[in-house]
Amino acid sequence: MTVRDLARVGASGLRTRPLRVFLSALGIAIGIAAMLSVVGISTSSRADLDQTLSRLGTNLLVAGPGKTLFGQEAKLPVEAIEMVDRIGPVEHASGTGSLGVSVYRNDHIPRGQNNAIAVLAARPDLLSTVGGTVAAGTWLVAGTPTVVLGSKAAQRLDIRQPGRRVWLGDQWFGVVGILHPTPLARELDSAALVAWSSAESFLDFDGHPTTVYCRSTPDQVEAVRSVLAATASPGHPEEVTVSRPSDALAAQRATDDTFTGLLLGLGAVALFVGGVGVANTMIISVLERRSEIGLRRSLGATRGHIRAQFLAESLLLSALGGGGGVLLGILVTALYAITQHWPVTVPAWASSGGFAATLIIGAFAGLYPAVRAARLSPAETLATA
Repeated sequence: MTVRDLARVGASGLRTRPLRVFLSALGIAIGIAAMLSVVGISTSSRADLDQTLSRLGTNLLVAGPGKTLFGQEAKLPVEAIEMVDRIGPVEHASGTGSLGVSVYRNDHIPRGQNNAIAVLAARPDLLSTVGGTVAAGTWLVAGTPTVVLGSKAAQRLDIRQPGRRVWLGDQWFGVVGILHPTPLARELDSAALVAWSSAESFLDFDGHPTTVYCRSTPDQVEAVRSVLAATASPGHPEEVTVSRPSDALAAQRATDDTFTGLLLGLGAVALFVGGVGVANTMIISVLERRSEIGLRRSLGATRGHIRAQFLAESLLLSALGGGGGVLLGILVTALYAITQHWPVTVPAWASSGGFAATLIIGAFAGLYPAVRAARLSPAETLATA
């Protein structure tokens, strides 16, 4: 029998039991779709993260005050930002300072109900340093009682467009801008930002920065990191904490990889269950078609022909499930990635590997039924028909 003959005979065997074939193929498809969608979603998430890091860079360092020897909050010197900016490989340096006041939507809201929105003094070059952008309106206007809201702060205050006023530090400030989310400076998303000079004029700001951001040349990040604390606070470098925001994103990727491994394990279990379904379908098929097997044997079919026939049916059944699972997995990945605004990425190795896995499972699942069918005696099968 040629391969074409085997495919035709195998397909005719499957057509006689459409519902059972559909349910068995569905089990395989669910397992493959689960595994492929997990890999695709994880890969799409990493692609989005890589694009974010490529756009924002991995050369941003952040310095802030830690604790003193007695457990109190330390303070950075007023000149900390200027001193950091003098480090040779540093390209940009900026910062914010905590103002210790609250912001409310209006002056009738009780004190304390400020929705955890921090009020910070901001340097003019803050956005260019951290990679932030204005979603609506403009950036801060120095020397005026104006404020720019982070994306989450605007949501909590229910302010969707600039032009509104907020009650900040017992006086009115005009909202001139709203920021896009800032992945490398998440603290700005929940903050109300006031120009540095405006904070000194209207809110009695003492000029001490609480966060210093600096961009260094990419190949000198570790060198700058090693001297950043001593530069920001020469007298007490041990009271300065230094971090690299992109490290947090890399840690997020590691967490995603662990979660992906768990989901892949669950997908493998589903795939195994699908394989058991194929084996069950083929064994029942052998029992139901004893007379057909006996007739084929009496007409000259060898044991090898019978084995090949049932093995072909098993492979075709698995191929149906595998093909459907690959298509379903790609569809699920695409729908989820689009809703998250991620690039749709499905590795070719995952699609081809998933389909190959179904064929291997189909071969193993159909091997025993095929051997059992080939061992049936023509005389016995025709006598019991």
